[in-house]
Amino acid sequence: MSDKPEDELELLTVGPPGADWALFLAHGAGQGMSSPFMAHIADALGRGGVRVVRFEFPYMAEMRRTGNRKPPNREPVLLEHWNLVIDRELAAGTDARRLLIGGKSLGGRMASLIADEREVAALVCLGYPFHPPGKPDRLRTEHLRALRTPTLICQGTRDTFGKPEEVASYALAPSIRLAWIEDGDHSFKPRKQSGRTWEQNLEQAAEAVVDFIALM
Repeated sequence: MSDKPEDELELLTVGPPGADWALFLAHGAGQGMSSPFMAHIADALGRGGVRVVRFEFPYMAEMRRTGNRKPPNREPVLLEHWNLVIDRELAAGTDARRLLIGGKSLGGRMASLIADEREVAALVCLGYPFHPPGKPDRLRTEHLRALRTPTLICQGTRDTFGKPEEVASYALAPSIRLAWIEDGDHSFKPRKQSGRTWEQNLEQAAEAVVDFIALM
């Protein structure tokens, strides 16, 4: 298995090159494509037979180059970058029907905004930010009501961006499936008293994604 940078867009690829499915993952707001979360998830999915490609939004790539903190780009820039990544993969010959997109938190939310338009095979969100912490009235779910793309959302049961009892009240499209990660926070980290480890929860999330893909 490789974990190699690719040219131009500085992609990181893990998993079998000839895999049936390619999953492109974008990072969350605060950490880039090489974070422990992204690296562990990508490696676990690669071992599960999925080709996983990670990339960074412009603000994060600049942070990595300069070491200076920057806020996320505005939504149009993030979506433009997502489309650039997808266009590059399709130009390389990948069939959109074999292409999945998603990511952690912000990255997954941005992917969810273009999934139907790009007609990708599926969407994978790892910790969806249903609302900002402490602000349950500021929902980011309107577009999820009519989402057509087959979708898996892996969510920690302690996620302050959307807990089970909150998510159960949302009007989500039938295309959306939820996988709850026991005692996980927004990054799936459990409490010590839960008896679980972060690695176990990351593996559980990866297994849920592999099972989801296997049913397609």
